[in-house]
Amino acid sequence: MQKKLASLRERVARNAVVQDGEKPHEDPNTLIKEAVGLLRDMEKLVAKINKANLSHKLPDGRTLTEAIAMRDMLVQQHSLLQAAIAGSTKEPDRYSAREIKWVATVEVAKLQKQSEDLAKKIREVNGAIQQTNWKVELD
Repeated sequence: MQKKLASLRERVARNAVVQDGEKPHEDPNTLIKEAVGLLRDMEKLVAKINKANLSHKLPDGRTLTEAIAMRDMLVQQHSLLQAAIAGSTKEPDRYSAREIKWVATVEVAKLQKQSEDLAKKIREVNGAIQQTNWKVELD
């Protein structure tokens, strides 16, 4: 649905203006109506998904909503560590010993281990979410 909506948005923009005396390849008003209908369908689907996520639980007792929130937090934390690791390396731009020397201010090996542990937790949470999702029927 999101890809179709993005396509409709692009098609509306491409056909919103034409040279005087020309006709658009597609009627942008028709495309807008189709997109609005799709947005309404998406709204209903998201509401059903959110309702199901609040009422269904993982084997450990957490709701799907809680598990998804935890996963999102873990993903953000993993991204933060990856940014710190990437930022700790700087290509030497020195031409002589008197130039500026860059030194990492973080323990890269420690951050890498934490990042790997988080990646494992993310995979585990994703697995539990998927396992529960297979059992959920949307009303």
